[in-house]
Amino acid sequence: MKLKLQLTMLALAVLTVSCKENKEQEKQEEVTETEQKDDRTTYAEISVKKGGAWEGREYMNGKFENVSRVELPEEHTDHSWYIRYEGPGWENSQVGYRLYLDWRNAIDIFGKKTDTMILHQVGQDGFDSYHEEADWGMDILKAGKSLGIGSYGRYINDTVAHFREVENTVAEVSNSENSSEVKIEYSGWTTGDKTIDLTVNLSIFKEDRFTKAELTPSEAISGLTTGIVKFDDVELIKKESEDGQWGYIATYGAQTLVDDEDQLGMAIFYNTEEVEEITEGPHDHLVVFKEQEAPVTYYFLAAWEQEPGGITSKEDFKADLNQKLETLQQNGKLE
Repeated sequence: MKLKLQLTMLALAVLTVSCKENKEQEKQEEVTETEQKDDRTTYAEISVKKGGAWEGREYMNGKFENVSRVELPEEHTDHSWYIRYEGPGWENSQVGYRLYLDWRNAIDIFGKKTDTMILHQVGQDGFDSYHEEADWGMDILKAGKSLGIGSYGRYINDTVAHFREVENTVAEVSNSENSSEVKIEYSGWTTGDKTIDLTVNLSIFKEDRFTKAELTPSEAISGLTTGIVKFDDVELIKKESEDGQWGYIATYGAQTLVDDEDQLGMAIFYNTEEVEEITEGPHDHLVVFKEQEAPVTYYFLAAWEQEPGGITSKEDFKADLNQKLETLQQNGKLE
């Protein structure tokens, strides 16, 4: 009996130590996960509602859940309340972007007042409170009917066709140590008398504000375009590298949703050999690419004066762009 009692007490002691060790391990795992989240230098996500139901073109009830891949339901359109902040988002310590994953297909800017990752907390209330100033920053660009900054469409009949006619859209996000990426596959995109598939890769890196965009059409197509939203009284800036291989279009001035004085710079860098023309659309300054089946690569960026250590003058913005133009001339890439 005494031996049995001793064995029981020993087993209880071992169990107690084991439980304590497990709790300590769980605690350590939680700390490690938090630290890893805080240590991220880039981040991409897409968050959709689950647990609710479609009522016509709106997804009612449910809770947002981050996923690595989403295939758009047939019911989905603008303001369906199905995707948190209406599409995928990507960021680094200086800036955040989002793409409206519907017929509008514009790219918007999240101006950041902090150098930590913030997208995971944006739009969690299910509405558009990110249009109001918060400690982390806010949505600062009014895209309207434009491409926003650096999005893509087809320039046809003196206007830009967005993505009103698409058979299927699949979006994926991925995060690695030094970069984050959004990949979107559009199947059966019809504009005019042309129907193609288009694969888009949008990559952000741990340093600087730019996103690298790669557009891969399934066949040669004319009029593939990108651009910057136009605002009254904000001039277009243009420049090419000394060797003529690279160029940029840019704007700088009071062109945000914050107030009439808030300053923002936007730019697109392009390879001149891939470009048919620089022109004006109804809502955008446009870079129109040549008809080709090979992938098209360009870079776009936004520089907000309120970001930590931000660019606060037109002269400094142009100096930053010119430095990047020299890098492109020397290396053929920014990343």
